[in-house]
Amino acid sequence: MADLNRMEIRVSQDGTADFNTITEAINTIPLYNNRRVLIRINSGVYREKVNIPRTMMFITFVGNGSDPPTITGNDTASTVSGRDGTPLRTFQSATVAVDADYFIAINVNFENTAPHVVGTAGEQAVALRISGTKAAFYNCSLYGSQDTLYDHKGLHYFSNCFIQGSVDFIFGYGTSLYEKCNLNSVSKKVASVTAQKRSNSSISSGFSFKNCSLTGSAGGSIYLGRAWGDYSRVIFSYTFMDKVVLPQGWSDWGKQSRDQKVYYGEYKCSGPGANLTGRVPWARALTDQEALPFIGTYYIDGDTWLMDPSLYQF
Repeated sequence: MADLNRMEIRVSQDGTADFNTITEAINTIPLYNNRRVLIRINSGVYREKVNIPRTMMFITFVGNGSDPPTITGNDTASTVSGRDGTPLRTFQSATVAVDADYFIAINVNFENTAPHVVGTAGEQAVALRISGTKAAFYNCSLYGSQDTLYDHKGLHYFSNCFIQGSVDFIFGYGTSLYEKCNLNSVSKKVASVTAQKRSNSSISSGFSFKNCSLTGSAGGSIYLGRAWGDYSRVIFSYTFMDKVVLPQGWSDWGKQSRDQKVYYGEYKCSGPGANLTGRVPWARALTDQEALPFIGTYYIDGDTWLMDPSLYQF
């Protein structure tokens, strides 16, 4: 129903569109919006902190596939807020924060340029935080270092995306499916791709990566995941793993009590980093039946809410 009466807004930095900034466009949308709003963003680098409140549902960012716009910032968890003089913390460090449901982004780059300083506290620097449910990202790129993507909570779908970072660069409580995504580590030492925070066995959250690739470009090594929550759940299926992946594969974050609680699975992966010989004993080599619940859009109830992205392209 939201798409039957959709509205379009154009943003361009050259003054030829409705607005010059993304924030200006968002500020014109009613707080309790109930129709699809397409914000078509022309190419360029948008240096702004973008927030979509919980009540502003059905927002779609669409960029040009041949030259996607970049939304960039450099806040960290330790950045001092100008309003009250306190640090932002990780949650508020995001360049783009989406609290609303039914958000879609197509052909958009999300970036946090704050450098990661090894051994320094408060360096979490989020490029994108997604806290609303039923959100989808197509052909997007996310660039950061520590904590690039805060996959906070809700049902999420990432298709053909590029996600780059160093430490825990995909983290949160989300229930998310990543398909045909390239995950690239820029860690120079040892770090982890994921830090999933499922805290109870009855909770459905977890990250599933299907037909993805894991690479590294800075000489470091990575774990596939480390257990932020006692029942952390991450699955890699049909994924190419380069030699950047450590033989152990997974980390319990120094808490052995989590070894029998976490759900870390691999299924029909390939590449030099996919050799299961050196894996921790509590890692799972999934059977067909065990992998099945995680390898389709049904894992995120996608048949009830995913839309065809071609409906919104430039």
